[in-house]
Amino acid sequence: MDVPVMRVTTERQGDVLVLTLDYPARRNALAMPLRKQLEDAFEAASEDGTRAVVLTGAGGHFCSGGDISGMDVQGPLDGRERMRRTHRLIRLMAFGNLPIVAAVEGYSVGAGLSLACICDTIVAAEDARLGAGFGKIGLMADLGLPYTLPHRVGPAKARQILLYHKQYSAAEAAAMDLVDEVVPPGQALPAALERAHFLAAQAPAAMALTRQMLGTGLHEALETERHFQASLFTTADFREGREAFLQKRQPVFKGL
Repeated sequence: MDVPVMRVTTERQGDVLVLTLDYPARRNALAMPLRKQLEDAFEAASEDGTRAVVLTGAGGHFCSGGDISGMDVQGPLDGRERMRRTHRLIRLMAFGNLPIVAAVEGYSVGAGLSLACICDTIVAAEDARLGAGFGKIGLMADLGLPYTLPHRVGPAKARQILLYHKQYSAAEAAAMDLVDEVVPPGQALPAALERAHFLAAQAPAAMALTRQMLGTGLHEALETERHFQASLFTTADFREGREAFLQKRQPVFKGL
């Protein structure tokens, strides 16, 4: 049996490091092994002279969300551990010294939207699609999105994005400040690199401390998220949502 490609590739362009999610079987869904590879890549970048990072996806998509096929959570302790491991990556991205620019082509939904919103700048192609959609499988938004999204678009709009399952075009996302720049299809990476090279030329200490100041409150939000999401992993509604997704049917939630 062929083992599916699931990796984070790296490419250096001067002081800028490009990290590319590459999991073509799931449109770069953020499987747990991929999260660990991404964490390791950011850890290495913090020590090798990198001054800025571009995060993107291979195959015409940024990230299609969490890898639902791998969400086989066995009990509340398993769910808490899953969130703890994931939050190591989110904290590293949010509070590390390196500014991050997201280059979004195609889908950036669910955990993909969370990843993008942890970045300092989001550049999206005109044909990109952005949305939350966690509720479709009986979960709440995670990876810091309940904190980062209201800080981008305001509480009222964030509530609509998180409670409904609409996917937004890049133009719609830009109109609500969900993305910072819209470019023609195929041009997200070059535009993101231009932004990253600008950030790489700034004073590193001032850049790092500014980012950490802007993240004030995220630590507490992640702790709350960890407890809540771990509880949802144990519900019958999550099991129904996961099975419905894998069977490509509409879920029937019963509040259990």
